[in-house]
Amino acid sequence: MPNFRELLQKVKAEINEVTSEEAEKLLSEGWLLLDVREPDEISQGTIPGAVHIARGNLESSIEGQFPDKGSKIVVMCAGGARSAFATQTLQALEYENVVSMNGGFNKWKDESRTWVIPTILEPSMRNRYQRHILLPEIGESGQIKLLESKVLCLGAGGLGSPVALYLAAAGIGTIGIVDMDVVDESNLQRQILHNQSRIGEPKVESAKKTITELNRDINVVTYNLRLDASNIEKIISEYDVIVDGTDNFPVRYILNDASVKLGIPVVHGSIFRFEGQVTVFDPKSGPTYRDMVPEPPPPEFAPSCAEAGVLGVLPGIIGTLQALETIKLLLGLGDSLIGRLLTFDASEMNFREFKLRKDPSLEITWENRDRIKVTELEGLCQPAPLSIL
Repeated sequence: MPNFRELLQKVKAEINEVTSEEAEKLLSEGWLLLDVREPDEISQGTIPGAVHIARGNLESSIEGQFPDKGSKIVVMCAGGARSAFATQTLQALEYENVVSMNGGFNKWKDESRTWVIPTILEPSMRNRYQRHILLPEIGESGQIKLLESKVLCLGAGGLGSPVALYLAAAGIGTIGIVDMDVVDESNLQRQILHNQSRIGEPKVESAKKTITELNRDINVVTYNLRLDASNIEKIISEYDVIVDGTDNFPVRYILNDASVKLGIPVVHGSIFRFEGQVTVFDPKSGPTYRDMVPEPPPPEFAPSCAEAGVLGVLPGIIGTLQALETIKLLLGLGDSLIGRLLTFDASEMNFREFKLRKDPSLEITWENRDRIKVTELEGLCQPAPLSIL
């Protein structure tokens, strides 16, 4: 029976190895770096841009991180032994372009090449978010990205409730909430951020209490004010993604113009009676709200939910989809709803999808951002409270 040293020598004879200097050159040419060390080792230092999969999880997780078997991969461990065995495994899994870095991270570090102390999750956070961390598409690095992200929720009502709750549960580090309304008994049929004991309390304060009770890691920033042209740019500029749960056209249009000017994506949702819709407006890469709704309809054709009613569970469905699209945007996961309008009919239990396209004549675009002036729409009433949904 061969001993470990003999087995390692046999494996190294069957794979391609490179020096740390050669590895650095390959990485500069676009090769990907796979670090197969354990989390406690990585916490002591890593190479920027490395994908981390512990050697024991390699077989089950590699295809989630590297679905393309033609990916060019440099495999690294601490000294070069585990990376050699990992490279052999990847070859057995039919990865075509894999090399092992001889000497590993220890040699890289000793040669004063670039490395960093990474941000890591505390044990309690690893336990809280372990179901995310188990997903190779997210992992610990993705969870850290969520914790460093900032999302602004416009409204703490029907849509804002499931959005805020699921974003907080997912570990979005900073959640801003804009709402100038107070909790009313009629809200409790659908606005699950609030409860009976908070009737008459500002919704932003009620929302903050609920979110904090769910996840004390989250920083909740409240804005108990009316969003208008004078303050919207300053407020939204602090955030990575805006989630639109408003129920009036004046705010939707100033939000569109401000988000286009600043290049911030908006996850849009709306509900009416038994129907809802969701889409994503990314001014840098897709159509915007003005492409979908060039002009606001007359008030008689756009009654609010307070006037027409809404099925209580409907905002939970649409708001959850908004939360999902927000997380996908932040992590760069999957296919987003940019350029796609997803509609839902609860009475028929039916989803439909429509294509959204840019209007070539539209002047309020990312390309024209330096000329955009955010102003209130003339001839329309002032915005109602944001959480009437």
